[in-house]
Amino acid sequence: MGLDGLSIWHLLIIFAIVVVIFGTGRLRTIGPDLGKAIRSFREALSGETSETKKADSSKTDQPQTPEPAKEAKDRTP
Repeated sequence: MGLDGLSIWHLLIIFAIVVVIFGTGRLRTIGPDLGKAIRSFREALSGETSETKKADSSKTDQPQTPEPAKEAKDRTP
């Protein structure tokens, strides 16, 4: 016995039922779809989106030039 009373035969029967219901074509797309869902969930939790990541990376990729200093006006009393 393993997994709290589920033997290997129970797991094989469950797997066979899942294959019959969804088909092998649908099962191939479940992995990538699940990965995309988890990735978007993590991005939503962190508050970042792909647009903000691209904007942040484009800001750091470009060399920053300092702005010209504003000349101070002479303040003579």
